[in-house]
Amino acid sequence: MLHPMSFALWLAWAAPAGAHAAPPAATATIFAPQAIPGAADDGAAAFTPDGDTVYFMRGTGDGSTLVLSHRRDGRWSTPMPAPFSGRWRDLDPAMAPDGSYLLFASNRPATPGGPALDGLHAGKRYVGHGMNLWRVDWQGDHWSAPVRLPDTINRCSLVGAPSIAADGSLYFLGCDARRGDFTLLHSAYRGGRYETPRAVALGDAGATLRDPAIAPDGSFIVVSIRHAAQQPYRLAIAFRTRDGWSAPQDLGDTVNGGKENMGAQLGPGNTLYFYSDRPATGAQANAAWNNGHDHIWQVSLAPWLDAHAARAH
Repeated sequence: MLHPMSFALWLAWAAPAGAHAAPPAATATIFAPQAIPGAADDGAAAFTPDGDTVYFMRGTGDGSTLVLSHRRDGRWSTPMPAPFSGRWRDLDPAMAPDGSYLLFASNRPATPGGPALDGLHAGKRYVGHGMNLWRVDWQGDHWSAPVRLPDTINRCSLVGAPSIAADGSLYFLGCDARRGDFTLLHSAYRGGRYETPRAVALGDAGATLRDPAIAPDGSFIVVSIRHAAQQPYRLAIAFRTRDGWSAPQDLGDTVNGGKENMGAQLGPGNTLYFYSDRPATGAQANAAWNNGHDHIWQVSLAPWLDAHAARAH
């Protein structure tokens, strides 16, 4: 059975990066526990630039839908289905840094009236379990109808986990025929068009990378990484260098936990949001949250960003 929510776990057949203890101030906490029920299976949170609206994916039986919640007077509203979601298997929302559009993965038909997209991998067909990237644009007070991204991006039937830089460049998981596997890709956006995606060289050749979260200015990226199939994915951060990227730095055990740490997205104030089945501790430790489901977690990246800035000087 394939996990009903996560595109990244579709690709999880591929040891954490070198561990670095996370600063005490960087302990991850559950996002909006008063508004989002612990019984739900949630993840991959994408925020509007003002931080007052969040879109995230929610497991629904053997599928997933995108839901949204608004913050009013410091409290989050009960999540409700996004207006462009609810019929197909939709997941992995990613907001443009300026809030003008949102990307997401979906198995919806590539052409109107067609069947749900099948997933093809290693000679096997997974009926209705394909994924391509789609876009909705904010039009003043509502979202446009979803539009499929061009074949430059959707080059196969399993494409997902988008993350958008301020210049429109796209980081995502997709097909790379040269490697014979799914890989982390980058497509520059110039003249209103996506350029041919290129594989992102990050970490050692044996690392499997999933779920990128690119900084708006492209100065750093957070990914889920592992080196062996029997070990969990762990979140790590890498910084832009003159020659590409630094070695990924593990975010430590106060952030990583459980069997999966996936779906990284950046919110306002360099807050990292991700989903994990890790058990809650402290004041959040109760049966409502420690039920094996995925929940949305949050942590400030300030300790790592400050430490990197200090080293640069």
